[in-house]
Amino acid sequence: MLTVGDKFPEFNLKATVSIESVEKAFFPISNTTYKGKWLLVFFYPKDFTFVCPTEIKGFGDLNAQFADRDCQVLAASTDSEFVHLAWRKDHKDLRDLPFPMLADTAKRLSSALGILDEEEGVAKRATFLVDPEGVIRFAYVTDGSVGRNPQEVLRVLDALQTDELCPCNWKQGEETLKVA
Repeated sequence: MLTVGDKFPEFNLKATVSIESVEKAFFPISNTTYKGKWLLVFFYPKDFTFVCPTEIKGFGDLNAQFADRDCQVLAASTDSEFVHLAWRKDHKDLRDLPFPMLADTAKRLSSALGILDEEEGVAKRATFLVDPEGVIRFAYVTDGSVGRNPQEVLRVLDALQTDELCPCNWKQGEETLKVA
């Protein structure tokens, strides 16, 4: 699995960005679409499941806070853009989702990141914070049955953006550590 310090792989994927109409629903997104911004790319195993929508909604609820920190949120799975669209239309918590859902149908990005569950053929529940230079600064994977904490990912982004030493449980606005 790629980890902190590694370059995030190049990608060019179809994304579901809206449920307004089929003509406006899809948009190609690449690693250069949000050049100069931080990226939060979180992978989840499958659409139409149980834990995944709780996480997607959780990140959606914090989207404005990520945007305030110049960070673009991107959800991703190995499902197609059409399945993403159907799920968003079907699930009330996903209809107004404020960020794109990437369709890694060829499984190239999840394979390049080392997060493809070979047995299941789906992406693992993985999270990456990528700096504006394309370097992974935070990575973690949880078991498929355990949802992640979007607030913790935001806290880590805040800490990374200080370029300071941040102690355990540090929160934005608190003192950072000073080397004597």
